[in-house]
Amino acid sequence: MVDPTPTEHGVELPESPSTTDARGQAAMLLVESLIHGLIERSVISVSDAVEIVSAAIEVEEEIRADMSVAPTNIEETLVILGGIRASLEIDLARDSGAP
Repeated sequence: MVDPTPTEHGVELPESPSTTDARGQAAMLLVESLIHGLIERSVISVSDAVEIVSAAIEVEEEIRADMSVAPTNIEETLVILGGIRASLEIDLARDSGAP
């Protein structure tokens, strides 16, 4: 039997590879925590946070497009950033009163 894919707020999270980069993982956690802290303190809106993460995704996609072969870590980064954006979009929908 295959274990179900872990989720957060209904968003599928990427499985951690056995060779996870601990520094990168810590950095992503720190940045995501910082974004949520800024939202909670009303320094930025959820919409601002979605725009910030979307900009990071665009930069990663541009880097991938400029390379002849997309390294696996770029794909993994896009999956992680996509999960963060999806989580923030759920918060955005909830805050705007959407069902």
